[in-house]
Amino acid sequence: MWRIFLVTASVALAQTWQTQESGSTASLRGISAVSDRVAWASGTKGTILRTTDGATWQSVGPPGVADLDFRDIEALSDRVAFAMSAGEGRASRIYKTTDGGASWTLLRANGVEGFWDSLALWDATHGILMGDPVDGRFTILTTSDGATWVAQEGPKAEKGEAAFAASGTALVTRGTREAWFASGGINGGRIFHSMDGGKTWDGVRTPIRSAGEGAGIFSLAFSGTRGVAVGGDYTKAQAPDGNILLWDGAKWSIPSGPVPRGYRSAVVRCQDAWVAAGTSGSDISLDAGLTWRALDDVPLNALSAAGNSCWGAGPAGRISRR
Repeated sequence: MWRIFLVTASVALAQTWQTQESGSTASLRGISAVSDRVAWASGTKGTILRTTDGATWQSVGPPGVADLDFRDIEALSDRVAFAMSAGEGRASRIYKTTDGGASWTLLRANGVEGFWDSLALWDATHGILMGDPVDGRFTILTTSDGATWVAQEGPKAEKGEAAFAASGTALVTRGTREAWFASGGINGGRIFHSMDGGKTWDGVRTPIRSAGEGAGIFSLAFSGTRGVAVGGDYTKAQAPDGNILLWDGAKWSIPSGPVPRGYRSAVVRCQDAWVAAGTSGSDISLDAGLTWRALDDVPLNALSAAGNSCWGAGPAGRISRR
């Protein structure tokens, strides 16, 4: 069974995990929390799950898509959600439901080239999608009506640079027009920033690990003037070096204190804490990301926070709540 983790930051260091049943054996890579009771998760085999009581999970994915891998899910309520599948060429798609998953509409399918990585929303009608480079530029799609997705000219990519569809959070939005995304792979480890809804981008190279195809930045999160980027090398899950950066409102830097214990594919702000997670476990910071301590050894892929809760989705068939 897959396990999803609900972490309440104020008691995260004191409570033990409580298990839940998802009813799925899929590999969950995306999760989107709406409240303490409502959350959606997505993964392989065309899987999309939803809870409306914080405990009971139902399968609500589109029919006939068992060959798709839903790497990102972005929910607006218990009824409205966007789901992005990732895969080569036409295996990358965007679906939308407005009735809690009872029915789904295919909004867009990719062409014969490319691989989509992450989807993010500013509001119910404005969103952005980022994918691996095609013809030397990162793929950027935007919507202004919640239905029609239009290609924008993405920033130029270096040779061997791409992005990771590991948690649905390599791309994030802020405010009404701001967007950030991160890269990995050889010549990766860059962070890109747009202030005009994804039309133009500035990029900066960072000191995060980027010495191989499996290395780079996997997840971004922001709160106020603080930002956190996590990553590392997914082929070296236990390696703690070069796996985290902090944003102080002006620049990205490596914290000087204890860092997460290995590769991390997701990071989120949960109440007064930051939580980072990956296949070797999760870590927590109570001082704005300056120092980190172990939270658990259970593997996770994705995180999302809402209300008083931080939700996580991961491998091995587990669903848990903390």
